[in-house]
Amino acid sequence: MSELLMLSPEQMRRIEPYFPLSHGVPRVDDRRVLSGILFVIRNGLRWRDAPAGYGPHKTIYNRFIRGSRLGVFNRILAELAARCGRSDQLMIDATHLKAHRTAASLFKKGLYPDVSGAAEEG
Repeated sequence: MSELLMLSPEQMRRIEPYFPLSHGVPRVDDRRVLSGILFVIRNGLRWRDAPAGYGPHKTIYNRFIRGSRLGVFNRILAELAARCGRSDQLMIDATHLKAHRTAASLFKKGLYPDVSGAAEEG
């Protein structure tokens, strides 16, 4: 498992307060599952293509869906961005992507991160 991307214990300490509390059955290792989510998203993989070292792909997928619906990832990104303050660098990405027409349904299901008002709230 050493070749897998894993969040450091310090990184996990910074974002732990934003995760919901466990009710009933203890959750699978948050560090491993969140690292798996980041790996899949960063590399543009399907959930089932996640390396086995991150755990079952269904667990990784379910945790991503639940976290997205609860706004966990929005809160983490907003807080980390607020802590950084203003930067003297501006980066512009001119990437053009074609999306399938069903991609518009992500807004309705609450799975698309709402970062539009995150910077204004701080």
